Formats: sequence, structure tokens, C-alpha cells
Amino acid sequence: MAKNSSVSVSVIKRLPRYYRFLGELLRQNVVRISSRELAALMKLTASQIRQDLNCFGGFGQQGYGYNVAELHHEIGKILGVDKGFPTILIGAGNLGRAIATHINFETRGSRLIGIFDINPDILGVEVAGLKVRDVAELDIFCRTNKPVTAVLCIPKSTTQQIADKLIRLGIRAFWNFSHYDLSTDYEGIVVENVHLGDSLLTLSYGINNLVTAPETEPEE
Repeated sequence: MAKNSSVSVSVIKRLPRYYRFLGELLRQNVVRISSRELAALMKLTASQIRQDLNCFGGFGQQGYGYNVAELHHEIGKILGVDKGFPTILIGAGNLGRAIATHINFETRGSRLIGIFDINPDILGVEVAGLKVRDVAELDIFCRTNKPVTAVLCIPKSTTQQIADKLIRLGIRAFWNFSHYDLSTDYEGIVVENVHLGDSLLTLSYGINNLVTAPETEPEE
């Protein structure tokens, strides 16, 4: 298996998509698939798929293709979906509650163990089976439960301060929805900044640049 440092970001970004498509094939009881067939489903090229998967070792068999269950399992191991990294969520507003309620953390390598906020009106409210705790409890909670990942759904103005505190408490990864691009200067810290507005703007660009077929003159 290749070292993580030798794998390009673009390949890593495609791994969850492979995992998702293979999961769908499993649910359809597909046993094996060729790189050409998988490429057609995913709108990639067969050579791209082979190159991507070769970064982590050879999974296919000449003349057979890929065993769907085995490849799904192996990509899951690469992604760490079986690790269940203990995770906390900071900010139980509308977005935070939606993420806690609708994201299946346990099938994506994480295990949500705590939700925190500063709003006294929602402290003690149950969200996704967890009671919202006061941010003032973070120190004791982190030292006791040792979370490694934090989901940030907090105002941009407080993100850096909270991130600094969480790193001191042992957090090593951030799923960041705060609209603040967390610095990657922290050694050994993994950051995934999520800008939902950017995604919508990308969609807007696509709509704005749709290529329409020119109108043709009617035949006489």
C-alpha cells in the first residue's frame, strides 16, 4: 500500500465516490465489475480507475475485474470507516442539529459522542440522542472521553479561538463549516473546510454557462 504522502489529493477526493458507488452495487447484488463497467457508471475512464486503485495496491484480477464486496471493504479500510473516531460537534444551531441528525457518522469513520453550544436556551436539549452540553464543559469532557475529531458549526469570528483550544485538548481533525478557512499550520492536524455557499456558486456557474444548441431554421 502506498504511503499517504505519495497519494495526490485528487485521488483521495475520489475514494469516497468509489466507496459510495460500490456500496450501491452491493445493494444490487452485483458480485464483480470490470474497470470499464465501473468507469461507465462513474463517468471516468478505465485507466483513471486503475491508476487510482494502484496507488493503494492491486485489487483487480486480469480477466475477472474487481470483486465488488472485497473492493468496497478495502476502500473502506483505506478511508478508515471502521475506526469510529470519537467526534464532538460544536454549535447546535440549525446547521449543527441538521448535521448531527442526518449524517450517519458511524458509517463514515466517526462516532458522535458530544454536542456543545453556548446558548442557554438549548443546553440540555437532546439532539441525535445526545444532550447539548455547555462549551464550558469541553475541558473535562475532552480529557475524559478523548475525542479526536471536531465538527465546527460556529460563527466565523470564534473559529480560530475554539480551534486553538480544541487542539490543546487533543483534537486532531476538523470538519469545519464555519466559513473560516482554518490554518493548516498546525503540525499533524487534518482540516476539511466545507463551504456550502461555494458549492451553490459552482452550480450557479454551471447553469450560467450551459451550452444550448443553436436554433435551426425550419425546413421548407
